[in-house]
Amino acid sequence: MSTTTIAPFVKWAGGKRQLLNAIKERMPEKYNAYFEPFVGGGAVTFELQPEKAFINDINIALVNAYRQIAHAPKEFLEIINTLDSDMWEDGKAYYYALREQYNDKLMKEEMDSELAALFVFINKHCFNGLYRVNGKGLFNVPYNNSRRVSCDEDSIMATSEYLKKINIFDGDFQAACHEAKAGDFVFFDSPYAPLNPTSFESYTKEGFDVESHRRLAALFDELTDRGCYCMLTNHNTEFINELYGGKNYKIDVLSVKRMINSDAKNRVGEEVIICNY
Repeated sequence: MSTTTIAPFVKWAGGKRQLLNAIKERMPEKYNAYFEPFVGGGAVTFELQPEKAFINDINIALVNAYRQIAHAPKEFLEIINTLDSDMWEDGKAYYYALREQYNDKLMKEEMDSELAALFVFINKHCFNGLYRVNGKGLFNVPYNNSRRVSCDEDSIMATSEYLKKINIFDGDFQAACHEAKAGDFVFFDSPYAPLNPTSFESYTKEGFDVESHRRLAALFDELTDRGCYCMLTNHNTEFINELYGGKNYKIDVLSVKRMINSDAKNRVGEEVIICNY
């Protein structure tokens, strides 16, 4: 399958574009179905384009965008092109007005093409492409002063053709792996573990706490017992090494740039790729 025009349509915290080669080098030579329970921006899925794939995310607005692009790409493009082409006398005021419209639709759970278009628009025009919500679940990232086009039409249409052939879910990561069987490949790109015991990173109102990481590690063990090929990426921390070390898993450490961090001096770090094969 050609990968020339299929690409992530949003920027996502912890996205794996810079680790694609390292991930591909470590993949099993052959596998059956592909599972990605934390799909995020979909860099790995779109690079691999497996024929039988199950992608999932707990962020319902993100999953709605995947579904609308899969099944109503022309409607999505018509709306987002209108958003891009409207006169921007004041880009900042325009962005905040659309952000308010997005939050209003989100609170009403109006999962449609308009919400998807607003979602992609604010992703491309918010600071660092970060998806962050407040305690009420409202998106609150400020404007990045950009007036660039939100998406490429050819890429969206090609992406739509691929997405309509695969399975798209919104829910808990454990439920997303329910159908995984021996010989299937499960790629986990979970929310990052805290870099230190007092820090915490959360991109959805549900959060992903220490207990969630422990539950994920238990699922990794369970899938290993099922005979699944499993790969997981995360920060190289003592906590992650405690969860996955000493179990005959292969743990490789890689240096990475963390472009999502607002402080340039904190944009270099280490991540791990953990495999059970």
